[in-house]
Amino acid sequence: MHAFTPPPSIDPALLLAAYRVGVFPMADTRDDPDIYWVEPRRRAILPLDGFRCSRSLARTLLRGRFEVTCNAAFDRVIDECAAPRRETEETWISGRIARAYRDLHALGHAHSIECWQSGELVGGLYGVGFDRVFCGESMFSRVPDASKVALAWLAAALRMAGGRLLDCQFITAHLASLGAVEITQARYLKLLAAAQASGAAGGGAGLAEGAADGDAAGFGAAGAAAGLPEGFAALLAGAEKSSSSPGNFIAQSLTQTS
Repeated sequence: MHAFTPPPSIDPALLLAAYRVGVFPMADTRDDPDIYWVEPRRRAILPLDGFRCSRSLARTLLRGRFEVTCNAAFDRVIDECAAPRRETEETWISGRIARAYRDLHALGHAHSIECWQSGELVGGLYGVGFDRVFCGESMFSRVPDASKVALAWLAAALRMAGGRLLDCQFITAHLASLGAVEITQARYLKLLAAAQASGAAGGGAGLAEGAADGDAAGFGAAGAAAGLPEGFAALLAGAEKSSSSPGNFIAQSLTQTS
């Protein structure tokens, strides 16, 4: 009898190359050893200047119901996103796919936003970042509004970092309520190419000098995926400089252009 050998993780270079041309992996079940590459005919994006911050969400942000962090519990966020849900026991996030994103996270190209309440992880999201692009993969919420707050912080941090494209993959009623729209894959590929071109050319001096004033600098020194953590840190710095709570700072930022 031979011991079971788990299938190899997806090569990080291959995974990142797929995202750069508008393709991403999925599996049929959590135990599926195979993956298939997806290029939808219709694609969901959330325009960063069109995030829909409702009055109730703004109040939630203002009240600071959640402590929000970036990259503090990446592994746990993936596990929560892959966990059984009320509507289904299955997930497209197989063990092989989860390992691939953990590898990408170790290389600085995958990030998470976490929402905490009384020290417990109650919501969050994760995705892949490169140049001025962030591809949201999955989110979860154990209490009302946790995933909405995580997405609000994500949008605000990407805007602070000079992001150009927030990819949501597939449209849902939840995402549409927050401003996501559906476009053709052809249109998406044009936006993707433009965001990568601007990231490669943008360079920039980073966020350190202008962050506290809310200026959008580059997505890292060479269009690197560190843009989300830098943008997140810039949000905290901006809130501190304005003598405002982070939630109030974000709510004001999102409602000014929504």
